[in-house]
Amino acid sequence: LTVLENLTLAPVLVRKRSRAAVEQQALELLERVGIHEQARKYPGQLSGGQQQRVAVARAIINQPKLLLADEPTGALDSRTTSEVLDLFDELHREQGMTILLVTHEHDVAARAERVVHFHDGRLVESGAGSQD
Repeated sequence: LTVLENLTLAPVLVRKRSRAAVEQQALELLERVGIHEQARKYPGQLSGGQQQRVAVARAIINQPKLLLADEPTGALDSRTTSEVLDLFDELHREQGMTILLVTHEHDVAARAERVVHFHDGRLVESGAGSQD
């Protein structure tokens, strides 16, 4: 499937939403993650960072209440990382979406409202992030 087909598959087939409306939403999401020009390409034609951004768009197209994000910025450059985190901030503010993000990147964790540190599977520290 193309990037656009990947994004629209679940909303159209499972949620029975209008294909035209979902395609418009998908194109807007691709614009927000900076890869709208890749909509008609196949995943194998994309870089790892572009694939990561498609995954972010696919995760949020159905506007979940809770988004579980495991290293969502791991393959992205610093500018794109900032854009994705800005998008997460907007989703939290505008839609009340809760985002549980796992990362090894300290600068990414610093943007969170709350940060929980684990070491060897044990909680070692928990506290407010920089956005409280």
